Amino acid sequence: MTTNQPGTGLWADAFLRIKKDRLALVCLLIIILYALVGFLAWAGLIASDYSAISNDSYAAPSSAHWFGTDIFGRDVLLRTIHGTRIALSIGLVTSLIAIPIGVTLGALAGYFGGIVDEFIIWFYTTMDSIPDLLKIIALSFVLGRGLLSVYISIGFTTWVGLCRLIRGEFLKHKSRDYVQAANAMGASHYRRMFIHILPNVFHIILINFSLRFIMGIKTEVILSYLGMGVEPGQPSWGIMIDDAKLELARGVWWQLVAATVAMFFLVLAFNVFTDALREALDPKLKNK
Repeated sequence: MTTNQPGTGLWADAFLRIKKDRLALVCLLIIILYALVGFLAWAGLIASDYSAISNDSYAAPSSAHWFGTDIFGRDVLLRTIHGTRIALSIGLVTSLIAIPIGVTLGALAGYFGGIVDEFIIWFYTTMDSIPDLLKIIALSFVLGRGLLSVYISIGFTTWVGLCRLIRGEFLKHKSRDYVQAANAMGASHYRRMFIHILPNVFHIILINFSLRFIMGIKTEVILSYLGMGVEPGQPSWGIMIDDAKLELARGVWWQLVAATVAMFFLVLAFNVFTDALREALDPKLKNK
């Protein structure tokens, strides 16, 4: 059974473990590359003319258009690049909405217990009784199509799993010696919860962020494919896959391939890196 290296803490030890994992480092580089491409597309520094229409309708992949063109003659590669921007923004924003909700409610339930715990358990059990996809679709119908609607419908409906995890961790930590010592020294509830306990469960939040990022991207693709995601004019991967339904009958496959390949490598990189991160940060796994 292995333990942390001498003189290293949890995060330093996790960094050393990931640094030795070549596959995890390659996946991290892929994620960074996607993030860089998305940022440059958002800033308008690359692929700024992704919506330009030409007469080259359904042009096959060539040196002029590496991934061909769509029905309007728009370059599929440029649309795929801007689809990266939308995918990353959805993964990031929905995670930043759902994670604070799940962490706050889970911390309150686990730390205070009693009626607070019972109410929060009732609330998230009620939410969890409805499948996430049905909640997301219902909210999308109410809010209408658009990027903001996708942010809200995914972000405000997918926090239950993290809430349950954080509640369990706070139940375990609140009775430990370091929390009792802080209580004896007069630390407030807020300080005990968010200064003492929360840093000790932050690795769970970080891992959940990676998992949620993937889920947000895949959910947007599903919503856009069903006609309830971003606006049709936006170069979303889901919109591109939806457009490919009619294109395949004409033998036009390149838009479907471009969107699915771009999504495949991003999701795969996140999955592999998240597994490595979980093994590096979770004491139950890394000590095996």
